[in-house]
Amino acid sequence: MSFNIGLSGLYAASKQLDVTGNNIANVATTGFKSSRAEFEDVYSASKLGVGSKTVGNGVRLAAVSQQFGQGDVNNTGNVLDMAIQGQGYFILSDNGSLSYTRAGAFQTNKDNYVVTSDGLRLQGYAADENGKIIKSGLTDLKIDTSALAPKATSLIDQGINLNSSADSIPLAPTGPAFVPTDETTYSKKFSTEIYDSQGNKHTMEQYYRKTDQNTWTMYTLIDGRNPQDPTSTTPLTGTMTFKSDGSINTMTGSVAPDDSFAVVNNVFTVKGWIPSAYNSTTGTWSPNGSAANPDGIRLDMNSTTSYNTETARLSQSQDGYATGILSSLSIDSTGVMFASFSNQQSRAIGQLAIASFANEQGLEQQGGTRWKETYSSGIPGIDTPKTGTLGSISSNSLEESNVNLTQELVELVKAQSNYQANAKTISTQSSIMQTIIQMT
Repeated sequence: MSFNIGLSGLYAASKQLDVTGNNIANVATTGFKSSRAEFEDVYSASKLGVGSKTVGNGVRLAAVSQQFGQGDVNNTGNVLDMAIQGQGYFILSDNGSLSYTRAGAFQTNKDNYVVTSDGLRLQGYAADENGKIIKSGLTDLKIDTSALAPKATSLIDQGINLNSSADSIPLAPTGPAFVPTDETTYSKKFSTEIYDSQGNKHTMEQYYRKTDQNTWTMYTLIDGRNPQDPTSTTPLTGTMTFKSDGSINTMTGSVAPDDSFAVVNNVFTVKGWIPSAYNSTTGTWSPNGSAANPDGIRLDMNSTTSYNTETARLSQSQDGYATGILSSLSIDSTGVMFASFSNQQSRAIGQLAIASFANEQGLEQQGGTRWKETYSSGIPGIDTPKTGTLGSISSNSLEESNVNLTQELVELVKAQSNYQANAKTISTQSSIMQTIIQMT
């Protein structure tokens, strides 16, 4: 029996060496989780139990369990390098077969899908054309490098203060006629860049003229032309009156037959504006109908005031933009992938999903620093990062192996000593057997 006990000890020490050696070999493997050899003693027993004087039969390997503790997270400078801070696994798809990993070294393939080095696709949630994340099911994450389509300007929201103490410039015939090139015929000018449906940039010019106490007239041109008639330089005209506290009182527009400059709730609307197109050959202006915005541009003037301070535009925003080319990508802590474009626009193009398991020890190792779901692990709980107990995403970073090299070297010495000691047990038993044989 002593031989069998010693042999079991040699086998156990050998497995301990194997596990320790594998940990040391993977000390630089991204996302690797160290393993630990666990042993249990062996006794011969009947249904009635083990006798009080029973000698053990040695040792056997009970399990090789992985240690899923967090590894160090180091910066790499590559935006598609990602680490999970906390609980969770990246989800990978191999033609629909899912696996899970902590190794976040990703790249793009020829079709712009986010993949591992061996081509498995990262899973997450897609975004619609407006950047809204759609959580209807997992999909292959893809970085769309196509140009961002232009958007015609439909709303200009601006906060302007018109100086209540400014000098009045009466309207004709008692005052001078409005002339855009003559600064004495208006109090202040503001220019705004706007865009048509083809992404062409135009300039909307607004001239403000104080015509009476608490009364201002606004003249509007686009590219120096009437938005409805590019052959004319006559501006669209609107009138604003203010209350004694400086807030807007009334707004009226010069209403054309098609209501081209209507006012609703202190919002001027240049309906169906058509940007000017200049033909250098003929020297004429003509409507650029193919790029027109049929819904018009709304000029929201609700933030306009008339206080006793200089006339100035305090804030402004407009919702149009030209065609944009993808210029950069960023990933936030919740796994949302943001694309920034050359036209100063940005939008979400997808969001990572990560998974957690009730029993991580039940996961089946697949190699390549990946695991598979099993009955013992339970089904994965899948959601976005930072949801519930799920960890956060660190972009430009990778999680290192959680192997403690110093500890593994100590374990190596211990395994070697165990192996030598068990070998000595067999050697001693052999000597005893030889002595007995010589006595006979």
